[in-house]
Amino acid sequence: MQKDIHPSNYRPCVFKDMGTEDFFITRSCAETRDTIEIDGVEYPLIKMEISAASHPFYTGKVKLVDTAGRVDKFRNRYKGRNQA
Repeated sequence: MQKDIHPSNYRPCVFKDMGTEDFFITRSCAETRDTIEIDGVEYPLIKMEISAASHPFYTGKVKLVDTAGRVDKFRNRYKGRNQA
């Protein structure tokens, strides 16, 4: 194997779905300032808006996860368009 080609900060991290509050621990080198404590161990926290726990393809049902108010902005912008 070649030396010095892999990132030096490859470590266990927590990926958390902010819509469903589900999380999983895996290894990553993604940078983050947030941390979370799970079972007495502190991990770097990477926040996600959508994961397999909330995506309609994996869940089989539509869940409306709106963290930034984008759906309300869209509905307000186009609420009177379809009237004939």
